[in-house]
Amino acid sequence: MPEKIPRVIKMKYFFEKYGFHVSSRLADKLGMRVTNVRLFFIYISFVTAGLWFGVYLTLAFWIKLKDLIRAKRTSVFDL
Repeated sequence: MPEKIPRVIKMKYFFEKYGFHVSSRLADKLGMRVTNVRLFFIYISFVTAGLWFGVYLTLAFWIKLKDLIRAKRTSVFDL
């Protein structure tokens, strides 16, 4: 009786079979080495993730700065 393969393993095999072939076809079309194309995709993913993390930190800094400039008063008599 054949053993049933889990769905996650099937999905892994699918991406290994068809996903890695994309970079090699792109490298052949551009006349580059496959490792350079893969490194480019890795670097660009880190840059885009880091860019949004930097935007997040900048917005958090602005909010903190706004809270420091505008003192929150609890009542009218604090003036």
